[in-house]
Amino acid sequence: MTAIRRVLVANRGEIARRVFRACRMRGVSTVAVYSDADADSPYVAEADMAVRLGPADARESYLRADLIIDAALRSGADAIHPGYGFLSENAAFARAVMDAGIVWIGPPPEAILAVGDKQRARDVAKRAGVPTFPGHEGDDDDASLIAAAARIGYPLLVKAAAGGGGKGMRKVGAASELLDAIASARREAEAAFGSSKLILERCIEHARHVEVQLLGDTRGHVVALLERDCSLQRRHQKVIEECPSPSIDAETRVRLLDMGVRIAKAAGYVNAGTAEFILAPDGALYFLEMNTRLQVEHPVTEEVVGVDLVGWQLAIAAGEPLTLRQEDIVPHGHAIEFRLYAEDPSNGFLPQPGRIVDLRLPQGPMIRVDACVRAGMEITGWYDPMIAKIIVKGADREEARRRLSAALAETVVLGIRTNTAWVKSVVDGDAFRDAAIDTTWAERTLSATPYERPEPGEAAWVALAAFLAAGGAPGASTGGTAPARHPTPFYATDGFSLVRGGAP
Repeated sequence: MTAIRRVLVANRGEIARRVFRACRMRGVSTVAVYSDADADSPYVAEADMAVRLGPADARESYLRADLIIDAALRSGADAIHPGYGFLSENAAFARAVMDAGIVWIGPPPEAILAVGDKQRARDVAKRAGVPTFPGHEGDDDDASLIAAAARIGYPLLVKAAAGGGGKGMRKVGAASELLDAIASARREAEAAFGSSKLILERCIEHARHVEVQLLGDTRGHVVALLERDCSLQRRHQKVIEECPSPSIDAETRVRLLDMGVRIAKAAGYVNAGTAEFILAPDGALYFLEMNTRLQVEHPVTEEVVGVDLVGWQLAIAAGEPLTLRQEDIVPHGHAIEFRLYAEDPSNGFLPQPGRIVDLRLPQGPMIRVDACVRAGMEITGWYDPMIAKIIVKGADREEARRRLSAALAETVVLGIRTNTAWVKSVVDGDAFRDAAIDTTWAERTLSATPYERPEPGEAAWVALAAFLAAGGAPGASTGGTAPARHPTPFYATDGFSLVRGGAP
């Protein structure tokens, strides 16, 4: 076994803080890396050491493998955790880390190559006897994709072969839309993952998105830590995730978990990963892709199963055996996660960069907040607009749903627009209460009834009153210490505006 004493997290924000927490639990010191845009971010100050990578542009900072490895060597880090996004599923980066004599906290490069690429992952699934749905994983020049689309039929999905998170993905309803979708997907995939390679997949209407959390050690032992349901999506990005899935019964669960384990074993998978599936309206399961990294939504699994996934990532990377047994993995209650985005639901969910003047995040029993924000902090347009995750747990799904509704009512962000009020309207609605939401529900609902900004709730008015009573300085109502940089003529929370006089 290998002793890990110092871990560099090749990422930013809340996931960096999450890994730091697991490291502290094991007595491991931490190293943060940051771009110029993140120099004042809380995660940088939280680490034992911090190293600047470069400019705000991820291509000159978080996507520079050479800079990250150099930072690890200069800081004395003996291991690198990639978090999610950026280079987390890049086999060449994993290999370069290992070649530099640094422990890679993730699957081996061979496993990333086997299933991290969507094309190869489908081949692995077929060898493991797991169903996949019609698609095209061959040549991805425009002519080949046009010909393949004609064979597959519409609607279909154009998808980035590398990475995940909905980036580089476009739904195409007709042949006339295909070339534009290919061009925009290529641009986004190249910017997000450093690869413009694309695949095509048949789009199954009214499907559910379910995924299996997997852990594997270096001895070939693999366990499935239940499943998550991620059907509530917007532009192919998950908004709410829950564990266990309300969409499947016990028999389907056994079948789903077995499929995930078979794929992982066929790929020689080690460390944490997630096998994603589509559940068709007729009950058929189809393998979608495998994410060779920790997922954004891993907290709901941790809360229901009672397992520290990041802690196990560190242990497995150090060569420790996985002691979890499949028969011991049972659900305890129900957990739901909400992704708090800096975006405006009333304006096409466009990202909303700006300064957080003040904020109030929920607290209380069975509520977990994974965040890296503070009053006075600038939310830039350089990175993903997710600014926090709120995770709640209940004895059953309905108790968790009610607790999430209450937590959303307590969530207030002043200075930028967020998706909080829109998500609360969803959580309080019949479709979510009845677990009747599929992957295209949000688009259908919003196109039928455009979202309008609600009136401010009680929590928002209380927060604003406290903010103004304290003199209107950033952090005033939450005990923050960020200095005021300039007056602001209005403050926005939960997708609506609270008007206040003042010079811009």
